[in-house]
Amino acid sequence: MTQLYRPNVGIVVFNQTGNVLFCARSDRKEYCWQFPQGGIEKDESPPDAALRELREETGIHSVKLVAQAPKPLRYDFPDFIKLPFKGQQQHWFLFYFTGQDNEINFELNSQEIEFKAYKWASIDLAPKMIVEFKKGVYNEVVKVFKPLIKQYLKG
Repeated sequence: MTQLYRPNVGIVVFNQTGNVLFCARSDRKEYCWQFPQGGIEKDESPPDAALRELREETGIHSVKLVAQAPKPLRYDFPDFIKLPFKGQQQHWFLFYFTGQDNEINFELNSQEIEFKAYKWASIDLAPKMIVEFKKGVYNEVVKVFKPLIKQYLKG
């Protein structure tokens, strides 16, 4: 039996200026921005999956876990995306980046390079930059994590 929703993690990384990391997908000609995300492997906890996916997709390892969203968030794939899942159920994590930008390296995982570029920008831009079918999830992520970023940086 096919699972309706693929177990997944979403990752928001913010820096000392309060900006968050947006990554441009490598499988699109145009710049299609999103937060890092990825599947949870069998016998892997969501926090472990978040750290693994972050390292695999971006090379980032200098992070401090700040928060996990209180509940998983779901989105459905549009009809034109043919996968064995209806959508994804994501556990979202907020990390503070303690490293330098030269740590970011999209080519560490040579089997599958997910991203081609990155930028640091306000978390408020996230729902405007993401594809339509993920907007609801990104709106919720902003609502949950934006105050936590401000609070963390105030110390």
